[in-house]
Amino acid sequence: MKIRNRLNPSKPCFSFEFFPPKTEEGVQNLWHTLEDLKALEPGFVSVTYGAGGSTRNQTIELVTHIKERTGIEAMAHLTCVGHTREELIAIIDSLHAAKLENVLALRGDPPKGAKEFVAAPGGLRHARELIELIRERDHGLCIGAACYPEGHLENASREQDLKFTKEKVDAGLDFLVTQFFFDNAFYFDFVERARRVGINVPIVPGIMPITNYEQIGRMTRMSGATVPVKLQLQMEHVKDDPMAVAQLGIAHATVQCLELLQRGAPGIHFFTLNKSSATRMILSALRARY
Repeated sequence: MKIRNRLNPSKPCFSFEFFPPKTEEGVQNLWHTLEDLKALEPGFVSVTYGAGGSTRNQTIELVTHIKERTGIEAMAHLTCVGHTREELIAIIDSLHAAKLENVLALRGDPPKGAKEFVAAPGGLRHARELIELIRERDHGLCIGAACYPEGHLENASREQDLKFTKEKVDAGLDFLVTQFFFDNAFYFDFVERARRVGINVPIVPGIMPITNYEQIGRMTRMSGATVPVKLQLQMEHVKDDPMAVAQLGIAHATVQCLELLQRGAPGIHFFTLNKSSATRMILSALRARY
C-alpha cells in the first residue's frame, strides 16, 4: 500500500513513528505499544534510522516484521549519513526485495559530537540527492521527506528552507511530513507558502505531545520548535506534578490535532517515543470525530 493513496483530508490518516529499541526489554515494550495502538487502525507506522546507519539492519528488519506481524503498513527511514552511493543503492534494493513500498528519505543529522554534516566519501550531501537516487532505481517506491514549518536550524531563512523543500519535491516526492511544532500557525503559514511556490504534495503535520517538563527544553534545543508562551507558563505552573504536566501536554496536542484536521490537514503523524499512552488518548479523542 502506497502511503500517498491514504493521504486524503476527507478521511484523515493517522500514523505513528517509532525508533529501533536497543535492548530486548525495549523490543518487548515496542510490541506492546504496537498492540495498544493497532486497535486505533493507524494508516501506517514509520521506523527511524540511527546516525551513520547505526540501526540500518534493525530498521529494515523491524519495518518488515511490523508489516508481517501486525498487518499495519510500515515505512523505513533512510538517511545519507555515513553511506557511500553504492551502499545506499544496496539498501534501496533491499527495501524493494523485502517488498516494502514506502521510504522516508532524509539527509540525516550529523553523528553525535560532530558540529556539521559531512558527506561520506562517495556519499550524498542532500536529501534531494537521495530522492533522485531512489527514483533512479525505479522500484516504484512511495517517497516521503521531512519539512520544517519554522525553518531548519541550518538554513539562513524560511525562504531558503522552502527553496530546498521545493527542490526535494521536484526530485520526485510523494508527500511531506513536518517536524513537530506546538503552534499551528506555523503549519498553516508553511502550507500557504508551499502552495504559492508550487508544492502540491500532501503535507502531514507531525505532533509530539509534551509528557514531562524536561522534554520542553530538549525539544526546543533539538529542533528549534517554539513553545507558545501560554503553554510554557502553564507548564511551569505544574512542573512539579508529572501527571498534571502530561495531562496538559496531551490536552494541548489534542486541541492542535482537532484544529489541524478541521482546517484540511490530510492526517496526523505522531512522534510516539515508543510509548502508547499519550498517543492513544489523543487518537481516541480524534477517532470520536474522524
